[in-house]
Amino acid sequence: MAQPAARQGLLRSLRTRDLTAVVINGVIGAGIFGLPSRVFALSGDYSLLAFFVCAICVAIIVASFAEVASRFSETGGPYLYARVAFGPGAAFAVGWLLWVARVSAFAANCSLLAEYLALFVPAFSAGPARAVLVAGIVAALTLLNIRGIRPVATASNVLAVGKLVPLFGFAIVGLFFLHSQQFDFRQPPEYRSFALSVLLLVFAFTGFEMGMVPAGESTDPKRNLPTALLSGMAVVIVLYVLVQVVCIGTLPGLAASKRPLADAAGAFLGPWGAAVMAFGLVLSLAGNLNVIVLSASRTLFAMGEQGDLPASLARLHPSYRTPVAAVLWTTAAMLALTLSGTYVYLVTVSTLSRLAAYLATCGAMPVFRRRADAPSALFRTPGGVPMAMLGVLVCLWLFSSSTWREARDTLLAAGLGFVLFAGTRWWATRGEVEPRRGS
Repeated sequence: MAQPAARQGLLRSLRTRDLTAVVINGVIGAGIFGLPSRVFALSGDYSLLAFFVCAICVAIIVASFAEVASRFSETGGPYLYARVAFGPGAAFAVGWLLWVARVSAFAANCSLLAEYLALFVPAFSAGPARAVLVAGIVAALTLLNIRGIRPVATASNVLAVGKLVPLFGFAIVGLFFLHSQQFDFRQPPEYRSFALSVLLLVFAFTGFEMGMVPAGESTDPKRNLPTALLSGMAVVIVLYVLVQVVCIGTLPGLAASKRPLADAAGAFLGPWGAAVMAFGLVLSLAGNLNVIVLSASRTLFAMGEQGDLPASLARLHPSYRTPVAAVLWTTAAMLALTLSGTYVYLVTVSTLSRLAAYLATCGAMPVFRRRADAPSALFRTPGGVPMAMLGVLVCLWLFSSSTWREARDTLLAAGLGFVLFAGTRWWATRGEVEPRRGS
């Protein structure tokens, strides 16, 4: 039976399989449905090698996450890790930027979901009908997240299965229709094109950190989180590689395809195969939106709970034990950005925000190993501190690919957040808020 968290009052109900579904839904959104052609255009058949190189880079970062996550039982994920390792200032930057990134990602994916639903109901493409659809999606996810963690987890589990069935079905059935002449490794790509392929793929593997945020709602977070992270990412890596193999082997002219999975499925299964993949994309987006609301609202809750934002964000519903204010503020921002279209100005923040969280977590791992007062780890990363340093180098390499616009927009978003942070800390000095250190 689920038990309430003694310190926070959140209901500890998430099991390993629930958290694994959150990881899968966090990573697999719309990207994989268009990614194969973009990577193939850059690296040709060597895009398969790019997938393997990317998998190694991501695995290095994930390994550090697994150890650091096994030290904590409270809500917050990368924000909380940074707070304990580096203090409130650095943590606020990580948490605030992640929240902004999640809100903008929700708006972008919600708009995309409306576009795909318009294929079935053309009225949803624009005008009042689209606005009603978007408002309905946001309202449903708001109510779901307020109603309790179990309804959110159940929806996440169902939608994870709903997206994996057509994707693995596509990958497995497609293996029987491969044309060997489609694979030609005689002409390797230029280094720059191959590096761009790997960079593009790395960002397609992000989102796994969302599964680490709701630790305060896990039945046994120090054990469940590493298992869910490693198993969920193993599923994603295998699936992504198989999808690329099938796309290359069944779809001539892959580089020019705008809907590679639908086109490939249509090539070897006919029109109904393309329709199944379109429906799979709808389910994939729905699952992604669900866990984005969960992760973003719990990040805001953690920042309120730790005193870095107003404490009202940490207040829980007396019956459902969910952070109502954090959910409402989060989904209100998501609705406003989706309807207004202004999320396009924040999408560039998403890339560096995620990298900041990854860099902070990889950097936190050796800090915790060195500190005698650090929470104990139930999972130890193979390779130890050198593995974490490799993760830092991977993050710095990814940072080096960022543009001036991304850096500028990220700094502006961080600056706005620090105005709120300074206001909250000033209010705390008047005795209204009691900031305290996470553990």
